[in-house]
Amino acid sequence: MWPPLRNDTFLRACLRQPTDYTPIWLMRQAGRYLPEYKATRARAGSFMGLATNVDYATEVTLQPLERFPLDAAILFSDILTVPDAMGLGLSFAEGEGPRFATNVRDEAAVDRLAVPDMAKLRYVFDAVTSIRKALDGRVPLIGFSGSPWTLACYMVEGAGSDDYRAVKTLMYARPDLMHRILAINADAVAAYLNAQIDAGAQAVMVFDSWGGVLADAAFRTFSLAYTQRVLAGLQREKDGQRIPAIVFTKGGGQWLEAVADIGPDVVGLDWTTDLGAARRRVGDRVALQGNLDPMALFAPPEAVQAEARAALDSFGKGPGHIFNLGHGISQFTPPEHVAALVEAVHGYSRRLQVL
Repeated sequence: MWPPLRNDTFLRACLRQPTDYTPIWLMRQAGRYLPEYKATRARAGSFMGLATNVDYATEVTLQPLERFPLDAAILFSDILTVPDAMGLGLSFAEGEGPRFATNVRDEAAVDRLAVPDMAKLRYVFDAVTSIRKALDGRVPLIGFSGSPWTLACYMVEGAGSDDYRAVKTLMYARPDLMHRILAINADAVAAYLNAQIDAGAQAVMVFDSWGGVLADAAFRTFSLAYTQRVLAGLQREKDGQRIPAIVFTKGGGQWLEAVADIGPDVVGLDWTTDLGAARRRVGDRVALQGNLDPMALFAPPEAVQAEARAALDSFGKGPGHIFNLGHGISQFTPPEHVAALVEAVHGYSRRLQVL
């Protein structure tokens, strides 16, 4: 059904297999820092108009690959599509973050939750298939979802938060309700990612964007355990090929070993964790993805390239590194600085492998 993959460097790195160079892709690589994205979004009329239209989602997913020789594409979508399909009413006001029309803060609201009918997310799966076809074997396609805990943060708060007061209050006061929310979320995320794999995704990533706001015991109980439940429910092979699973917890460097132990192929790191030290901590259990500070991309190109070389030196030679930012790329990033980064990662890592 699919054309042969011409560049499998990213997939091989995920599985800690030898590569000629360190592959690179960027979180939010299809996005607001590109003028062509802004033009497409203007045609779509809104963020959700963009994300729910197969042609637009395909177009913006491929836009960064037309500019930069990146080693993977990532589906253009949002982490909150699953709770939206639960009926919570997702919207994006201009200049604001996501917001739900309905929040989940009491027993009655929790009782109404259920794993959504995946048919409500058909637009996502159709986009995955469309993008995979449009890539024509150029690079692999990554599917993704928010983690059960991160989804719960938005579902309870109703929007983003500075202190997570509502969701933490529910967690501490009614842990039984929180566990019910998270169990539903975990099963929904596993079903959602499996449907993306069936539609053509060649790797999947779980974004635990808000795991790092939790105390140690709470992280292990309310975030990590449910991310593990997602991984346990994933199909890890499709058409005879391994489907790598990536887990990224922003602010989660102190739990690196614990995250590695729940079964991902790759653990994503933010910029607060040293790559070389992380590699020594996990050994050959998992590959590592990361972890340049996105703000480094505002420095002149030669400084960007120096930071890239420093990160590659920190990881060192050998397999198992996917270069990325430590979080999503800023909308204000100059595209020419991204070009300098990709060039430096590819060029320097090739030299590093043969030294």
